[in-house]
Amino acid sequence: MSFPKINLHIHSNYSDGKNNIQQIVRRALELGLDYIAITDHFTNSWKAWVSTLKDTEIISIYFEELSNCQKFLKKNNHSLKLIKGLEIDLGSSENFIKKCIDISKVDLILFEYLQDIETLAFIKNLINYWKNSLLDTSNLPLLGLAHFDPSLFLHGGLDILINFLKENRIYFEFNPRYSEFYSTQNFLFFEKVKENLVPVAIGCDSHTLYNLNDTKEPLEMISYYNLENNFQILLESLISLK
Repeated sequence: MSFPKINLHIHSNYSDGKNNIQQIVRRALELGLDYIAITDHFTNSWKAWVSTLKDTEIISIYFEELSNCQKFLKKNNHSLKLIKGLEIDLGSSENFIKKCIDISKVDLILFEYLQDIETLAFIKNLINYWKNSLLDTSNLPLLGLAHFDPSLFLHGGLDILINFLKENRIYFEFNPRYSEFYSTQNFLFFEKVKENLVPVAIGCDSHTLYNLNDTKEPLEMISYYNLENNFQILLESLISLK
């Protein structure tokens, strides 16, 4: 089965990436990618040093630059679709997240560092807050887990996790920088992902132009776990983005 080429986890120099947004877009065009997401770090935790996105002003500039690149791609009839995203460190304070992020400006949210059942409640509170702030809840961004380790839930809370992901349409990211997270030790997790039609995606966690197209292994593992239908669900969500 042939799928579009996607990379939904890329960092620019707004956080700890080496390249600016325009350089990333140009390289993605050269590589023939179909969908890319710029998902710079957003955090006020211990790792706040990795990101410049610390207040509403710089975040507004970030999204404006992404919007301008989207307009450029559309004006020039490029098939590449650029998705405006953020990677939220779940160690950040809830007030900081709510204060700084205008969810209507975001196409994709990655949650970083989901490690226990308690953090699911933190995510749920954010989702409910965002839904209440939107006139149309169908405009909620795509939601995904950045480099998530399923083994943290294999011996307790797995069904709770799967139900949560299904209920909130949160996808699992096949990330080649963390290939151990989709190793066969997590087979039970992927069986439940398949059965419950939890979406899956590919995000390369790119910090340079070198690995923008590092999608071969993730695609192979999606096939290995028979998750093509789950991947198709994610692709349909990408197509429906405005």
